[in-house]
Amino acid sequence: MGQDKRISLMIIIDILIIWMSILTSYYIRFDGQIPPASWHQAFLYLSVSTVICILSMRFFRLYNRVWQYASVGEMVTIFKAVTVGTILSYAVVYIFTMHRVPYSILLRNYETMLLFVGGSRFTWRVVRDRITKPVNHHKKALIIGAGDCGVLIAKEMINTSDAVLYPVAFIDDDANKQNQRIYNLPVVGTRENIAEVAEQMNIDEIIIAIPSLNRQETSKIIDICKQTKAKMKIIPKINSLIDGSVTVKEIRDVEVEDLLGRDPISVDLDGIANYVERKTILVTGAGGSIGSELCRQIAPFHPKQLLLLGHGENSIYLIEMEMRRSFPDLHIETIIADIQDRERINEVFAKYRPEVVFHAAAHKHVPLMERNPAEAVKNNVFGTKNVAEAADRYSCERFVLISSDKAVNPTSIMGTTKRIAEMVIQSLDKTSKTKFVAVRFGNVLGSRGSVIPYFKEQIARGGPVTVTHKDMIRYFMTIPEAVQLVIQAGAFAQGGEIFILDMGQPVRIVQLAEDLIRLSGFIPYEEINIEFTGIRPGEKLYEELLTSEEGLTSTKHDRIFVGKPTIINKSELEMEIKALERVLLEDRSQIEDELKHIVPTFLNVS
Repeated sequence: MGQDKRISLMIIIDILIIWMSILTSYYIRFDGQIPPASWHQAFLYLSVSTVICILSMRFFRLYNRVWQYASVGEMVTIFKAVTVGTILSYAVVYIFTMHRVPYSILLRNYETMLLFVGGSRFTWRVVRDRITKPVNHHKKALIIGAGDCGVLIAKEMINTSDAVLYPVAFIDDDANKQNQRIYNLPVVGTRENIAEVAEQMNIDEIIIAIPSLNRQETSKIIDICKQTKAKMKIIPKINSLIDGSVTVKEIRDVEVEDLLGRDPISVDLDGIANYVERKTILVTGAGGSIGSELCRQIAPFHPKQLLLLGHGENSIYLIEMEMRRSFPDLHIETIIADIQDRERINEVFAKYRPEVVFHAAAHKHVPLMERNPAEAVKNNVFGTKNVAEAADRYSCERFVLISSDKAVNPTSIMGTTKRIAEMVIQSLDKTSKTKFVAVRFGNVLGSRGSVIPYFKEQIARGGPVTVTHKDMIRYFMTIPEAVQLVIQAGAFAQGGEIFILDMGQPVRIVQLAEDLIRLSGFIPYEEINIEFTGIRPGEKLYEELLTSEEGLTSTKHDRIFVGKPTIINKSELEMEIKALERVLLEDRSQIEDELKHIVPTFLNVS
């Protein structure tokens, strides 16, 4: 039905309600025997009320509402429109006739109009709710959180005819809501009852609709939900609740990041701005997972110029296009260069004179570097040395090296080369005006070559998911939080420090695999199997954050700690690195011997 026809029909219905309410009020008042004089008043009152009440309803926009979504707000509007219309009609009749309408008729008319005007609007709502009861093709949803967000999501799912999900119940920890019905859905228990309810009601999907909950509590609820066979979804943001605009579009699948139980990171914006704003910033490895995120998070602090340096033209092109779209006013320069090319790196520094360098370019894949040790050394050691010495030569203010927890008591070629890179910048710091620091953290969720994308690919193929060892554990961070802390750590730089990022509790890799399988809607070991393949060359069961000589002290940020700078003899390190360079073309054992000479804690397990 068109809008004009719908409005005309509603006006006709309201006119009939006005007539019926006034005539029945007079009829009841006079026990069916209305005196002739009262008939004259009744017709005058009826005529005046018809005009004034319809105008009042138009003024309060009762004809411009979608009544299938009617709620308390619409009830209040009906009350206002009927009240204003009734009072004005009564006043007009009294003014023109100087005879008042009996109060009993006024009150009965008012009550009848409220009842029938409101009833006519909500009839469609009731009919629609009955029409949209769940049918067989709907998936049953259990909503955790019977607050504003949960109710808004339930309402939209119920009122959307083509919705795949249909809510059947709420879970809420509020004792006052237990055994109550909210939006005609029962509150069937607290978080402790999730598994039981999901089984009894054959729940297909669980929606966590408490966006104000901190990540630690969210992680606990997700752990409970993992006991069920239901797929998990979550409402991630609280911003959309401010204006009541939350919709089912806000619902997303629960990701592994949600399982880490991390509270949002707060950064010292002033401290960061002080060393980034209006400065020329160089990011090496800008096309990689960490490098590209560094670019995204540095850009809002208004650098004078952002230099994106990388070896792969495709990845640099992609981050350049993204940055130009997102920050059209930012001065961006893209540089294709290999950090192993000393002359090219010096040329870049001479031309652009960067004031702050974030060095993220590195080979990081452990098993691959075990098979190509010379390439790991050339890129991670000599590449870092080239960039760091150029930073010193051209008087950069700060140099931040992205390091790894694999550099601590390394068991791999990759980890050892990262430790030597740390030693290189620490030795330079002793004599340089540049503040050289390193930031050390663990695995990054979703980065290229990391375990998460690999597991997802295996799950998509139907399994099996391969895990090296059932007891292997790793520290994990999300890419954005790792990069935020890297930038923040740069603000604390005094020179020579190794900053260690707090990554929370380590995660068992097999548990990570199980969680990913569940989050993908499968049952581990039944629908998707997990196979153990054995530890790969260079890997160890757990990673460490500090070498034995490093002490740990806190900083102004509760997620960033600093290791005591170690004493490194620059001239000795130079000689050892030259010796390492001479054996790069030799066999693997000679490279390993030189690496062990530089890093005595290196214990190759391959």
